[in-house]
Amino acid sequence: MQAINQILRKIPVWTIYVLGALPAPWFLYLALTGGLGVEPIKALEHELGELALQFLILGLAVTPLSQHFGLNLIKFRRAIGVLTFAYVTLHLLVWLVLDVQIPSQIWADIIKRPYITVGMAGFLLLLPLVMTSNNWSVRRLGPRWRKLHKLVYPAVLLGGVHYVMLAKGFQLEPLLYLLVIVGLLVLRLPMSGLLSRTRQADSA
Repeated sequence: MQAINQILRKIPVWTIYVLGALPAPWFLYLALTGGLGVEPIKALEHELGELALQFLILGLAVTPLSQHFGLNLIKFRRAIGVLTFAYVTLHLLVWLVLDVQIPSQIWADIIKRPYITVGMAGFLLLLPLVMTSNNWSVRRLGPRWRKLHKLVYPAVLLGGVHYVMLAKGFQLEPLLYLLVIVGLLVLRLPMSGLLSRTRQADSA
Protein backbone atom coordinates (compact mmCIF):
# COMPACT_ATOMS: atom_id res chain seq x y z
CA MET A 1 0.00 0.00 0.00
CA GLN A 2 2.95 2.33 0.58
CA ALA A 3 3.88 2.09 -3.10
CA ILE A 4 0.34 3.08 -4.11
CA ASN A 5 0.36 6.00 -1.65
CA GLN A 6 3.66 7.21 -3.09
CA ILE A 7 2.14 7.24 -6.56
CA LEU A 8 -0.95 9.06 -5.26
CA ARG A 9 1.19 11.75 -3.65
CA LYS A 10 2.66 12.57 -7.05
CA ILE A 11 -0.75 13.05 -8.70
CA PRO A 12 -1.79 16.73 -8.69
CA VAL A 13 -5.27 17.47 -7.38
CA TRP A 14 -6.28 19.28 -10.57
CA THR A 15 -6.21 15.98 -12.45
CA ILE A 16 -9.05 14.73 -10.25
CA TYR A 17 -11.13 17.75 -11.22
CA VAL A 18 -10.41 17.20 -14.92
CA LEU A 19 -11.01 13.45 -14.94
CA GLY A 20 -14.06 13.78 -12.71
CA ALA A 21 -15.63 16.42 -14.95
CA LEU A 22 -15.22 14.44 -18.20
CA PRO A 23 -18.38 12.29 -17.89
CA ALA A 24 -20.69 15.33 -17.84
CA PRO A 25 -20.03 16.60 -21.40
CA TRP A 26 -19.88 13.00 -22.64
CA PHE A 27 -23.36 12.17 -21.36
CA LEU A 28 -24.66 15.50 -22.67
CA TYR A 29 -23.25 14.62 -26.09
CA LEU A 30 -24.93 11.21 -25.96
CA ALA A 31 -28.23 12.80 -24.99
CA LEU A 32 -28.06 15.24 -27.92
CA THR A 33 -27.08 12.58 -30.45
CA GLY A 34 -29.54 9.86 -29.45
CA GLY A 35 -27.02 7.77 -27.56
CA LEU A 36 -29.14 7.62 -24.40
CA GLY A 37 -32.17 5.91 -25.88
CA VAL A 38 -35.74 7.00 -26.51
CA GLU A 39 -35.95 9.11 -23.32
CA PRO A 40 -32.66 11.04 -23.32
CA ILE A 41 -33.70 13.53 -20.64
CA LYS A 42 -34.65 10.82 -18.16
CA ALA A 43 -31.49 8.89 -19.03
CA LEU A 44 -29.29 11.98 -18.63
CA GLU A 45 -30.94 12.74 -15.30
CA HIS A 46 -30.28 9.17 -14.16
CA GLU A 47 -26.64 9.08 -15.29
CA LEU A 48 -25.80 12.39 -13.59
CA GLY A 49 -27.58 11.32 -10.42
CA GLU A 50 -25.75 8.01 -10.33
CA LEU A 51 -22.41 9.77 -10.82
CA ALA A 52 -23.28 12.12 -7.97
CA LEU A 53 -24.02 9.14 -5.71
CA GLN A 54 -20.79 7.42 -6.73
CA PHE A 55 -18.78 10.51 -5.83
CA LEU A 56 -20.66 10.80 -2.54
CA ILE A 57 -19.75 7.21 -1.73
CA LEU A 58 -16.13 7.77 -2.76
CA GLY A 59 -15.92 10.81 -0.47
CA LEU A 60 -17.45 8.81 2.36
CA ALA A 61 -14.94 6.01 1.76
CA VAL A 62 -11.82 8.20 2.09
CA THR A 63 -11.49 7.92 5.87
CA PRO A 64 -12.34 4.19 6.17
CA LEU A 65 -9.89 3.38 3.35
CA SER A 66 -7.20 5.24 5.27
CA GLN A 67 -8.02 3.78 8.68
CA HIS A 68 -8.65 0.17 7.69
CA PHE A 69 -6.51 -0.33 4.58
CA GLY A 70 -3.86 2.40 4.74
CA LEU A 71 -4.89 3.91 1.38
CA ASN A 72 -4.39 7.68 1.65
CA LEU A 73 -6.80 9.71 -0.50
CA ILE A 74 -7.10 12.61 1.94
CA LYS A 75 -5.53 15.16 -0.44
CA PHE A 76 -8.28 14.45 -2.99
CA ARG A 77 -11.22 14.69 -0.57
CA ARG A 78 -12.06 18.33 -1.30
CA ALA A 79 -11.96 17.73 -5.06
CA ILE A 80 -14.24 14.73 -4.63
CA GLY A 81 -16.64 16.85 -2.57
CA VAL A 82 -16.74 19.63 -5.16
CA LEU A 83 -17.36 17.14 -7.98
CA THR A 84 -20.08 15.50 -5.90
CA PHE A 85 -21.94 18.77 -5.50
CA ALA A 86 -21.42 19.62 -9.18
CA TYR A 87 -23.06 16.38 -10.29
CA VAL A 88 -25.86 16.68 -7.75
CA THR A 89 -26.55 20.19 -9.06
CA LEU A 90 -26.47 19.04 -12.70
CA HIS A 91 -28.82 16.19 -11.82
CA LEU A 92 -31.17 18.67 -10.18
CA LEU A 93 -30.95 21.16 -13.06
CA VAL A 94 -31.81 18.51 -15.65
CA TRP A 95 -34.88 17.63 -13.60
CA LEU A 96 -35.87 21.27 -13.11
CA VAL A 97 -35.14 22.71 -16.55
CA LEU A 98 -35.49 19.81 -18.96
CA ASP A 99 -37.82 17.36 -17.22
CA VAL A 100 -40.41 19.31 -15.20
CA GLN A 101 -40.07 22.65 -17.04
CA ILE A 102 -43.21 24.06 -15.36
CA PRO A 103 -42.17 26.15 -12.29
CA SER A 104 -45.50 25.66 -10.51
CA GLN A 105 -45.12 21.89 -10.83
CA ILE A 106 -41.73 21.79 -9.12
CA TRP A 107 -42.95 22.49 -5.60
CA ALA A 108 -45.93 20.16 -6.08
CA ASP A 109 -43.58 17.31 -7.07
CA ILE A 110 -41.32 17.96 -4.07
CA ILE A 111 -44.30 17.72 -1.72
CA LYS A 112 -46.21 14.88 -3.36
CA ARG A 113 -43.44 12.57 -4.50
CA PRO A 114 -41.54 11.08 -1.52
CA TYR A 115 -38.45 10.14 -3.53
CA ILE A 116 -38.11 13.76 -4.69
CA THR A 117 -38.65 14.99 -1.12
CA VAL A 118 -35.84 12.72 0.09
CA GLY A 119 -33.52 13.74 -2.75
CA MET A 120 -34.13 17.43 -2.18
CA ALA A 121 -33.46 17.03 1.54
CA GLY A 122 -30.10 15.44 0.70
CA PHE A 123 -29.28 18.32 -1.64
CA LEU A 124 -30.08 20.91 1.02
CA LEU A 125 -27.78 19.14 3.48
CA LEU A 126 -24.93 19.45 0.98
CA LEU A 127 -25.33 23.22 0.57
CA PRO A 128 -23.59 24.27 3.83
CA LEU A 129 -20.82 21.75 3.10
CA VAL A 130 -19.92 23.15 -0.29
CA MET A 131 -20.23 26.72 1.01
CA THR A 132 -17.63 25.98 3.70
CA SER A 133 -15.34 23.82 1.57
CA ASN A 134 -12.51 26.32 1.60
CA ASN A 135 -9.52 27.13 3.80
CA TRP A 136 -11.05 30.36 5.11
CA SER A 137 -14.09 28.50 6.46
CA VAL A 138 -11.88 25.83 8.05
CA ARG A 139 -9.94 28.53 9.92
CA ARG A 140 -13.05 30.56 10.76
CA LEU A 141 -15.15 27.70 12.08
CA GLY A 142 -12.39 25.80 13.85
CA PRO A 143 -13.65 22.60 15.55
CA ARG A 144 -17.19 23.42 14.41
CA TRP A 145 -16.13 22.79 10.80
CA ARG A 146 -15.73 19.06 11.39
CA LYS A 147 -19.09 18.88 13.17
CA LEU A 148 -20.77 20.74 10.32
CA HIS A 149 -19.29 18.44 7.69
CA LYS A 150 -20.74 15.41 9.41
CA LEU A 151 -23.90 16.42 7.56
CA VAL A 152 -22.45 14.40 4.70
CA TYR A 153 -23.50 11.24 6.55
CA PRO A 154 -27.26 11.83 6.42
CA ALA A 155 -26.85 13.42 2.97
CA VAL A 156 -25.29 10.32 1.42
CA LEU A 157 -27.80 8.07 3.20
CA LEU A 158 -30.65 10.14 1.78
CA GLY A 159 -29.04 9.89 -1.64
CA GLY A 160 -29.01 6.10 -1.40
CA VAL A 161 -32.62 5.99 -0.21
CA HIS A 162 -33.60 8.39 -3.02
CA TYR A 163 -32.11 5.99 -5.58
CA VAL A 164 -33.89 2.97 -4.09
CA MET A 165 -37.24 4.80 -4.01
CA LEU A 166 -36.75 6.02 -7.57
CA ALA A 167 -36.27 2.51 -8.93
CA LYS A 168 -39.34 0.87 -10.41
CA GLY A 169 -39.92 -2.57 -8.96
CA PHE A 170 -37.14 -4.67 -7.42
CA GLN A 171 -33.74 -3.62 -8.74
CA LEU A 172 -30.54 -4.93 -7.25
CA GLU A 173 -28.23 -2.04 -8.19
CA PRO A 174 -29.87 0.67 -6.01
CA LEU A 175 -29.97 -1.74 -3.08
CA LEU A 176 -26.25 -2.49 -3.51
CA TYR A 177 -25.49 1.24 -3.45
CA LEU A 178 -27.49 1.61 -0.24
CA LEU A 179 -25.78 -1.43 1.28
CA VAL A 180 -22.33 0.04 0.52
CA ILE A 181 -23.38 3.37 2.07
CA VAL A 182 -24.65 1.69 5.24
CA GLY A 183 -21.46 -0.38 5.43
CA LEU A 184 -19.26 2.72 5.14
CA LEU A 185 -21.28 4.49 7.81
CA VAL A 186 -20.91 1.49 10.12
CA LEU A 187 -17.14 1.60 9.60
CA ARG A 188 -17.20 5.15 10.94
CA LEU A 189 -18.74 4.12 14.26
CA PRO A 190 -16.43 4.67 17.28
CA MET A 191 -16.09 0.94 18.02
CA SER A 192 -15.06 0.25 14.42
CA GLY A 193 -12.37 2.91 14.61
CA LEU A 194 -11.13 1.49 17.92
CA LEU A 195 -10.83 -2.01 16.44
CA SER A 196 -8.93 -0.59 13.46
CA ARG A 197 -6.42 1.18 15.72
CA THR A 198 -6.02 -2.00 17.77
CA ARG A 199 -5.22 -4.06 14.68
CA GLN A 200 -2.70 -1.43 13.54
CA ALA A 201 -1.02 -1.49 16.95
CA ASP A 202 -0.86 -5.29 16.93
CA SER A 203 0.74 -5.35 13.48
CA ALA A 204 3.33 -2.66 14.37
